Amino acid sequence: MSRQVYFDNAATTPMRNEVVDRMTEVMKLNFGNASSTHSFGRSSKALIEQSRKVIASFLKVSASEIVFTSGGTEADNLVLRSAVKDLKVEEIITSKIEHHAILHTVEELSKEFKIDVKYVDLDSKGKIKYQHLEQLLQSAKKQLVSLMHINNEIGNTLDIKRVADLCKLNNALFHSDTVQSVGHYKLDLQDISIDFLAASAHKFHGPKGVGFAFIRKNSGLKASIFGGEQERGYRAGTESIHNIVGMEEALKISYSNLEVEREYVLDLKKHFISSLKKSFSEVSFNGNCEDIEDSIYTLLNVCLPIAPEKAAMLQFQLDLKGIACSKGSACQSGSSQNSHVLTEILDEVHLKRPSVRFSFSKFNTKDEVDYVIEVLNSFVNN
Repeated sequence: MSRQVYFDNAATTPMRNEVVDRMTEVMKLNFGNASSTHSFGRSSKALIEQSRKVIASFLKVSASEIVFTSGGTEADNLVLRSAVKDLKVEEIITSKIEHHAILHTVEELSKEFKIDVKYVDLDSKGKIKYQHLEQLLQSAKKQLVSLMHINNEIGNTLDIKRVADLCKLNNALFHSDTVQSVGHYKLDLQDISIDFLAASAHKFHGPKGVGFAFIRKNSGLKASIFGGEQERGYRAGTESIHNIVGMEEALKISYSNLEVEREYVLDLKKHFISSLKKSFSEVSFNGNCEDIEDSIYTLLNVCLPIAPEKAAMLQFQLDLKGIACSKGSACQSGSSQNSHVLTEILDEVHLKRPSVRFSFSKFNTKDEVDYVIEVLNSFVNN
């Protein structure tokens, strides 16, 4: 008998009940336009600014450095486009396994503004080669480095402070897509000299359609959406108050419970790894995700020893049994093509085998892991 098991938390997370309750309250009571000067508008404005202060406090930055957006993709676009257009960046250094919010934006900017794009070398696990990054930074051109903190497909972690220090040493700007890490890791931006980052609420049990950009004070970045003076002129448009407050609530709870929930989810991941190894002698793990110390605790990307002709049915079979997971990232799951991340790091033998990303949250259980192992066993052995 099939069950409902949600193991696709890297794509999006279920909202916490407390977040839903807080948002519902705000939607009922605080419907005023935050740009209006009457009491209804002022109460909405106060909520937004309170959320901004709380979010800034977790990153140890000034509230004025937090700009609310519709999510990580918009935040990435705002930073990259303005860096080229307004800060006159001539060269972007990134990697071939970044999220498409970075890769596609950089491709467009290279066509539009004729900027140079350099890709840092990766090892077989998808980890960046810092020595090569140092070499790329030896340029007379104005540079921006854009490297994600946590890879959304294989869970690799970047030494974000090391990269920030390298960039500072070489007078390069540093932007990081931290969509998979905000809410899961503490980031002290007083200690890490990063210039810009992007985050999204729905990755840490908050609402969809809201996120933020961190923009270091006096960076010179300018607006990409025009029409009003909201968000200190960076982003025109009436603010989505309930979403912003929901994001604040979700981040507050995530960081309050971080250690306990991290240990719980990490235990699920360890159990999944050991169960897979017991069941499938030839199982392998993509990227660095098997390394408990050097990958995110919420994600596992598994390459299963299944013949290519049978592999095509795996995703369908898992869905049939009520298991939600992902072939690559959610942004590509409707595509028949291989993930651009796995294509970059896997050899031909492993590329022919099916790879599945399982990602976990505090709402999952070991019993669910055991059920998935049971379904996989049944599929592989029949």
